Amino acid sequence: MTLIRNGFILLCLIALSSAASVDSYEEAKIQLEEYIQNKKTEIDPRYRPLYHVAPPVGWMNDPNGFIYHNGEFHLFYQYYPYDSVWGPMHWGHTSSPDLVNWKQLPTALLPEEEMCFSGSAVSEGDTMILMYTGRRDTDDEPFFNESQYLAYSDDAINFQKYEGNPVLAESPNGSPDFRDPKVWKYSDDYYVIIGSKTLDNRGRVLLYKSKDMKSWEYLTVLGESDGDMGYMWECPDFFELDGKFVLLMSPQGLEPQGDRYKNVYQNGYIIGSFNYDTNEFVPEVPFQETDYGHDFYAATTTEANGKRYLLAWLSMWEVPHPEDTDGWAGKITLPRELSLVNNRILMKPVEAMENLRENIAVDENVGSDEEHEFGKAVELLVDSDLEQKVDLLLEGRDGGGKVWLRWDPGVRKVVVDRGSGDIRQVEWSPIGSHTWRIFLDASSLELFCGEGEVVFSSRVFPLGGWKLTNQSPQPLRIKAFNLKRSVPE
Repeated sequence: MTLIRNGFILLCLIALSSAASVDSYEEAKIQLEEYIQNKKTEIDPRYRPLYHVAPPVGWMNDPNGFIYHNGEFHLFYQYYPYDSVWGPMHWGHTSSPDLVNWKQLPTALLPEEEMCFSGSAVSEGDTMILMYTGRRDTDDEPFFNESQYLAYSDDAINFQKYEGNPVLAESPNGSPDFRDPKVWKYSDDYYVIIGSKTLDNRGRVLLYKSKDMKSWEYLTVLGESDGDMGYMWECPDFFELDGKFVLLMSPQGLEPQGDRYKNVYQNGYIIGSFNYDTNEFVPEVPFQETDYGHDFYAATTTEANGKRYLLAWLSMWEVPHPEDTDGWAGKITLPRELSLVNNRILMKPVEAMENLRENIAVDENVGSDEEHEFGKAVELLVDSDLEQKVDLLLEGRDGGGKVWLRWDPGVRKVVVDRGSGDIRQVEWSPIGSHTWRIFLDASSLELFCGEGEVVFSSRVFPLGGWKLTNQSPQPLRIKAFNLKRSVPE
């Protein structure tokens, strides 16, 4: 009787502890949202984007859980609200009907014993399921552990963590680097790929299969570095595009090669074929960079209405973040629609971006040394004679950052130059249109060349809006649109 009574008491204590834990977590979420609302009043808006997703306060890095669910796009992101530098990871949350107009939603995941590292989402009827990496610090080498967790929501706003976490406790070879699950459903099965590394420090992507997302079967190594492709493959994605399969990832540790791989870390993809019966991915086209700008990492995709969309972190590790003194840091690129042409991914801004055009600011031939001034948010369409040089200066109306966009017909290269030798450049062979489509926001530039064969995403920090100067030896045909705000202030 005493044993039964003591057992009953123990069960009651466990139940009370669990209930208290749930109450404490919900209270923490409420307090966080109150903190965010209060802290927002202290943000300096000088570099805040008007049409790019950014954290309301604090720090943002990788986009997560990009998904189309019940008629709406959802985007989560790595988030530390309490400072504008990296810290214990939360999941921020925003949604959009069209990938252009975004609203801020309550923070989706808060860290407890685990930090909530990157992951993805699937939609099952009215239920959204998040799969993310739970990172725990330890006292012994390697001083951290990474495993995979689940969280559920019936309203796409409030998420409950699965009580049986973690659902994937460790990597097959015991490597502690085991993160960033990208999950999808094919037929009646769930599949997930996870970034990891070999024991001799070569990046790899692992493939698993499950009936319920709780019990996972390890299948194979989907892809692996041969020794020249970096020591860790982060944020993998795997999808079919125009009849081919694409393995997208962010390799760390690539050595610079001429114009290529000049960022701290890279993002790119391998094109190949895949068989769900054998689980074998056969590469057919070697690794290519996704975007050629200074600031592009952790790209991720989703599919909706028969189209594949991509976005990424418009920033980079181990570089200055001038906006952090203003109370926030980090933003997400414009969403791009993907297509595959001549073994190369083409990226174009989503069509709904045209709905942000408020009025035409310029529509004329702009002569050499001619200037025009704009606000903080503008879209430029630039046409030129590609047999002559192009040299376009974009800078702050009141000073601050500046950037040159150049074309040299002698070497057929597009150049994005932030000054002081901070250059990114790549060969461009137009397959159709010769137009440059340039999106300027309060602290960023995105250049789409032609049909999207070449794209640059770079941070620039002008003050007081933008000023354009044509420094080319030729007139440029320029049409400029002022753009409306589409994200919260």
